[in-house]
Amino acid sequence: MESYKHDIHLISDATGDTLSALARAAVAQFDESQVNYHRWSLIRSRLQLHRVLEGIHAEPGLVLCSLLDTALREELDAACARLGVPLLHVLDPLLELLQGQFGAPAKHKPGRQYVLDADYFRRIDAMHYVISHDDGQAHRGMAEADVVLVGVSRSSKTPTCFYLANRGIKAANIPLVPGIEPPELLKEPNCPVIGLTIDPKSLIDIRRHRLRLIGAGAQPGFAQKDNGEYVDFEAVEKELLWARRLCNARGWPTIDVTRRSIEETAATVLKLMDAWHAKHDKPAGEGE
Repeated sequence: MESYKHDIHLISDATGDTLSALARAAVAQFDESQVNYHRWSLIRSRLQLHRVLEGIHAEPGLVLCSLLDTALREELDAACARLGVPLLHVLDPLLELLQGQFGAPAKHKPGRQYVLDADYFRRIDAMHYVISHDDGQAHRGMAEADVVLVGVSRSSKTPTCFYLANRGIKAANIPLVPGIEPPELLKEPNCPVIGLTIDPKSLIDIRRHRLRLIGAGAQPGFAQKDNGEYVDFEAVEKELLWARRLCNARGWPTIDVTRRSIEETAATVLKLMDAWHAKHDKPAGEGE
């Protein structure tokens, strides 16, 4: 079947992140689909909506909407009907279900999930923490960590930590380098320590890409010392084996990130954190 590009308009009165994630999750189930997304965020006035309608008229396509303002919704409904484009108010089924469950009507106020509350500031604090404790920095402050990720260079420790920080989790990461003992604080950690591992070939591809970006010989640390070993298959295989054996010896669970997205890796980290807290009979961190 010949595929062609479909236009999908995402209209939100807030950031539109939730709507984008929902659309992408659904579209991902169609292998041959080619989609041109049109994102319309923070739509809270008739003037803003009219600009959206001009965009839909210029490039007609499916409309997914999370607007809560009744007047704007009615105007959008009428316009989409005139243009003959399908429209779905994605929050309606869930709001109806919750109203029945809670026995109270929804407030229909945009952006209520984005408030400057304790959870918001906890996420900001966690983000600052990750920046300060990336790649083994500031060992002294690691006593405050909710989780420590360990692994060889370029095993996705840093991006996973930043994703966790957006959940309010203080995640530190420490590189594992053959011949260098991990910090003393990891001998009796007061939080979960989790290893990240990866297939040698995939790791070499990532490292080569990184070296191309920064220029051969420009990367500090292990790569700068010996770029040949850094991307040599046999050396990398030994490096990964050493790291796995270290994790096993210390009793640190490991996650193979070879075919996992950052989101999937972070979800597994959260599960392992829960298991650690259950085993050690300690309350989980607030971000969990």
